[in-house]
Amino acid sequence: MSTAELGGVLTTIGGTPLIALERVFAPAAIQVFAKLEKFNPGGSVKDRTALHMLRDKIRSGELVPGRSVVVESTSGNLGIGLAQICAYFGLDLVCVVDARTTAQTIALLRAYGAAVEVITEAPGDDLLGARLARVRELVGQLPDAFWPNQYANPLNAAAHEQTMREIADRLDGRVDYLFCSVSTGGTMRGCARYIRQHGLTTKLVAVDAVGSAIFHTPRGTRLLPGHGAARRPPLVDTAVVSEIVHVSDLECVRACRALVAREALLVGGSSGATVSALGKLRSRIPAGSRCVLLFPDDGNRYLDTIYSDSWVREHFGDLPELAPRPRPLATTR
Repeated sequence: MSTAELGGVLTTIGGTPLIALERVFAPAAIQVFAKLEKFNPGGSVKDRTALHMLRDKIRSGELVPGRSVVVESTSGNLGIGLAQICAYFGLDLVCVVDARTTAQTIALLRAYGAAVEVITEAPGDDLLGARLARVRELVGQLPDAFWPNQYANPLNAAAHEQTMREIADRLDGRVDYLFCSVSTGGTMRGCARYIRQHGLTTKLVAVDAVGSAIFHTPRGTRLLPGHGAARRPPLVDTAVVSEIVHVSDLECVRACRALVAREALLVGGSSGATVSALGKLRSRIPAGSRCVLLFPDDGNRYLDTIYSDSWVREHFGDLPELAPRPRPLATTR
């Protein structure tokens, strides 16, 4: 097998499980399913994006181990997806992140061998703009540098036609609602393309963060990475969306913790956002509907934020309903 062929761990990207959520909305007159992208080898839906954006460049010989360097702006998950692919093929990688990126994510990037630059300040608090400006500088400075540009690369969206295909195949083509959190817009656009091309009647619900600028809401402070954006990425297509729901950081936290308590699912903030969004629309969804929530990543990257009681208290105050409830230990005689 040549170095341009996929093998090893990369063959496990995609084919993630779709499970029924039976408790978080119970009793319910609707069916709710979750697409668990945490089971990709890098832990998120962004593994699909990373592979799609790099594969043809590697196969064509445009990216050469020991010579080429990949440079990308990322809030974390896409960087990890790129890092595992670059590690597999022996490519150098520079990830430009910002202060919202968790310490665990940065540690993961470095463990894969990626170089990491952290943007801590930006004019007008536009951290994404500052990240992109730094990427452009690096591409201009580094010989044989390649910027995949997840925010505008059509291959980002193309990767997620397969995501929607897996969902539709599992449910025999009957998906009434798809809830998709938005950051670059690639997942949403790719799923929408599959829905349109295959004549599905699925309504696409875009889940955005309060304070995000993607759908023209007033921009504000956001605490959680990977959900929402400070500007609308070129891949975002508002025409494919049936409805937009905005979810706050606190609502994400509540939903994530509810998923752990009721479904034993540890997932990230944007996954919790889709649960919260469905809760907001639930009274308007016809009985018998099938709803699919796209869960982009795992919760282990949020142990110091969403699942940390001290972090929650610092940012939201004392919230008794979020306090852990230890079960009594069984005793033996």
